[in-house]
Amino acid sequence: MATLTSRLDTSGREYGTRREAMLARLGELSAEHATAVAGGGARYVERHRARGKLLARERIELLLDPDSPFLELSTLAAWGTDYPVGASVVTGIGVIEGVECVINASDPTVRGGASNPWTLRKSLRAADIALRNRLPLVNLVESGGADLPAQKEIFIPGGQVFRDLTRLSAAGVPTIALVFGNSTAGGAYVPGMSDYVVMVKDRAKVFLGGPPLVKMATGEESDDESLGGADMHARVSGLADYLAADEYDALRIGRRIVRRLNWRKAGPAPAAAAPPPRYDEDELLGIVPEDLKIPFDPREVIARVVDGSDFDEFKPLYGSSLVTGWAALHGHPIGILANARGVLFGEEARKAAQFIQLAGQSRTPLVFLQNTTGYMVGREYEQGGIIKHGAMMINAVSNSTVPHITIVMGASYGAGNYGMCGRAYDPRFLFSWPSAKSAVMGPAQLAGVLSIVGRAAAEARGQVYDEEADAAMRQMVEAQIEAESLPFFLSGRLYDDGVIDPRDTRTVLGLCLSAIGNAPAAEPAGFGVFRM
Repeated sequence: MATLTSRLDTSGREYGTRREAMLARLGELSAEHATAVAGGGARYVERHRARGKLLARERIELLLDPDSPFLELSTLAAWGTDYPVGASVVTGIGVIEGVECVINASDPTVRGGASNPWTLRKSLRAADIALRNRLPLVNLVESGGADLPAQKEIFIPGGQVFRDLTRLSAAGVPTIALVFGNSTAGGAYVPGMSDYVVMVKDRAKVFLGGPPLVKMATGEESDDESLGGADMHARVSGLADYLAADEYDALRIGRRIVRRLNWRKAGPAPAAAAPPPRYDEDELLGIVPEDLKIPFDPREVIARVVDGSDFDEFKPLYGSSLVTGWAALHGHPIGILANARGVLFGEEARKAAQFIQLAGQSRTPLVFLQNTTGYMVGREYEQGGIIKHGAMMINAVSNSTVPHITIVMGASYGAGNYGMCGRAYDPRFLFSWPSAKSAVMGPAQLAGVLSIVGRAAAEARGQVYDEEADAAMRQMVEAQIEAESLPFFLSGRLYDDGVIDPRDTRTVLGLCLSAIGNAPAAEPAGFGVFRM
């Protein structure tokens, strides 16, 4: 056993300062989550309840197995935009009758559950997770369709929602629609393209065009029930497979459908024994400095996340700015790549490429713990081949076929974001800590680059450089980049799957690894040409 020994001084002033800063950020995160959970606000929640209806999260809770976890995804979607936080839909992974499923639940308290551009992106992400990890997809439907003022951003890409449903079904991944209210216009194709459809009597309304549209298009007079009511679809059109008496009955039927799927995981089972870490997860709050230019040892994180704090480090004396090694998490074998001092040099890139290839040979999932300022720049490093070496690492990450999970703990700047499996490199899951920041480079560096370029341009024109304007520009740019690099901003744009409490890292990773186990192991990778 290569058990990690912690050197974290939990009684020291530095630890206390870091912990207080993280707790402050977690307070902000809690407030933002509360905004998302509030949906459309008290007025619309009360109106929804007055109609005898359950809220989106209440429906999810009743659908899931009692006391089972629900890994909510993209909770802060649309944060910092003109649309409500949460994007009028709740998505996540939960257990129904012992089966891990992706759940997509409309929030009808937000503009009747209408889809805005962020609703679409969040729903597409949920469907992608279902397909790649072979998880049944359950849609809890109550939506008025597209938010019409935003139709130009929804209509054309929105067709992918229906394409994804058919592709899931074709791949043998079940799709289930429980319809609680309106599912109109394009939204009618959600039940229309699902494998199983349950509709609530006197509540569900599914039609391509409602009575006003039918009147305008054909002159025909009709009513909601005869045009698209649940009873009609159960008795006449055959679109409804099950007619539920009420919402509770629909959720019971949904659970029975999942139970009858006879679902089996196709991936390897975890080891039976999974001892907890030797160190308290609460101590994760005091590891990351508030100033991300100060490095921290990721082994302190690993020691509080992996089974038994047992970690077999690979190449510990080579490329020491990147920690690599083998561990297990809730019984699942994993390989870990974690930034130790932020900067990636050529040695770290070559070490990473080899480690990723080894993980591919043993079919071991990889966990990336990001805290990187990018690849090293400068004459010496350019001449030493840093571009080739960075490309080698990115090549390995890009073509690796084992599952990847990324946690952004601190900085995630420049091409380091790419080499450490950022969003563009398609990890199965990516989560951020409240301490995370991500941008093309640090705010001060970016502002400084613009200043140097502006100064050189002025000199080339023979003009006197305006120092006062330069100072104002640098201040403005630094403030903008700082705001755009923060985790709430990035999560709002779905550049991660959620901002999590560091203390939940082991649990979140365990849930993700368990979900990944529904899919069979991928074929070994073929790599592009490595520039040596």
